Amino acid sequence: MKATRLCNSSRFTLAILAFLAFFNFYSLRINMSMTIVCMVNHTAILPRDTETYGNITSVKNTDCAELDLNHSRSANGSESRLEDGEFVWDKESQGLIHGSLFWGYIVTNLAGGILATRYGGKHVIGLSLLLAAVLTILVPVVSRASIIGLMVLRFLTGAAQGFVSPAMQSLWTHWAPPLESSRLRSFCFAGSQVAKVITYPISGLLCEYGFDGGWPSVFYLQGLIGILWYIAWTFLVFDSPAQHPRISAEERIYIETSLEGIVTTNHKKQPPWHSIWTSVPVWAIIVAHTCSNWGEYTFLTNMPTYIKEVLHFDIKKNGLFSSVPYLAVWVVITSSSWLADLVRSKKWLSTTGTRKLFNSIGKLLPAAMMICISFVDCSQPELAMILLTLGISLTGFQYGGGLYMNAGDIAPSYAGVIYGISNTAATIPGFLAPLTIGLLTPDQTQHQWRMVFYISAAIYVFGTVVFVAFSDGNLQAWAAEQTSLGVLEPDETLELKDIRAADSSEGQSNKC
Repeated sequence: MKATRLCNSSRFTLAILAFLAFFNFYSLRINMSMTIVCMVNHTAILPRDTETYGNITSVKNTDCAELDLNHSRSANGSESRLEDGEFVWDKESQGLIHGSLFWGYIVTNLAGGILATRYGGKHVIGLSLLLAAVLTILVPVVSRASIIGLMVLRFLTGAAQGFVSPAMQSLWTHWAPPLESSRLRSFCFAGSQVAKVITYPISGLLCEYGFDGGWPSVFYLQGLIGILWYIAWTFLVFDSPAQHPRISAEERIYIETSLEGIVTTNHKKQPPWHSIWTSVPVWAIIVAHTCSNWGEYTFLTNMPTYIKEVLHFDIKKNGLFSSVPYLAVWVVITSSSWLADLVRSKKWLSTTGTRKLFNSIGKLLPAAMMICISFVDCSQPELAMILLTLGISLTGFQYGGGLYMNAGDIAPSYAGVIYGISNTAATIPGFLAPLTIGLLTPDQTQHQWRMVFYISAAIYVFGTVVFVAFSDGNLQAWAAEQTSLGVLEPDETLELKDIRAADSSEGQSNKC
């Protein structure tokens, strides 16, 4: 018997909704990165070395001062003020607003992994994103009332989101056959990249043309989308094949047989905490994940600001160009995940070698692009965007076949717990990176941003060295399980040995 096709299967439906879950997850996360450019009164928080020319302001001692002056003129040649928002928030305050979400996010990651391992990932993910959506709708009202209130609201939003990624890892351990794991999980992760592709330009347009002053419409729309997603998730997603009322018998047995001896069905069993905390491969994931997130958060929360301050694009171009690199990274994640599964199935590389190679590509090449970007200014915007696109897109190798797949390799039953631990540590850059950038770029000059890229490149290299030296792609002895298929109806009886053979020899034929 051949393994079931991925198209039109229950796990394909789950993949689509998980993709939309991460789309919603990252859309709610990065909305502030784009809209804060519209919300802030930039004239009121001018950098220290400035001069005023009539009704506009330009930065002194930069190669682009004259360019700033020209871009500030209207189409008929008259001078006009820079576009300004309604809030007087300096760079440090903006860094605190960005960072407050990650302060909340760091609190609940481990809890998300534990709860999903014990009770299943469906409701943990669904309720978390529903709460985040409702809190997002409140952003405009709270922002106009108090900046402290906004920070508290973003903290709570981050806390709600913290459950999601570890719970998603746990959910996939019950649905992803080993030779489909990279494709299914990375397709899910790719939702975050598509969110960046769509959210940046749409936010830019809504800031310009939306209702209630423009920027509030961004939060209203995203909150509504999150609520609609929750309704679909509740009715169509289930914690395991055994709980799915509409799954075919063939698909259920195919999935459960492929995971037999790998994933535990005893949800009440406690994770082997001592083995997890003393595992060298687990610590390799933690360090590499943290280093990866530093570079990602540098771009994720600050690229719109970089494009405005250094490349000097207006807000509508800002939204468009901010999304271009993430369209590319979506393509890289999708293609690299198929390549990773192909490399493993053809035995060109072991799982360990595949993870190390793909992770190295996803860190070292972006590090090189960062160094190159640091020497490009606003007189070469096309080159800068090409390098940004290459740098960000190549990080997709980590998602497609690198470290983000590794927890599921070494301990599938506890992938959610391990990811919760690593994502907790990896969230620290979420609030440190924006604060560091705010401190390093008080005058918004290219020289100051160059130091930002140097630091990120060095952190990427360090993470690569650690992962190559200490990671592993093999199932760890402390994570191996002996499980059964559970109770099946008489008409569901199939030849399990044929399915096992199909899983190992024909796994690569299960594609759309």
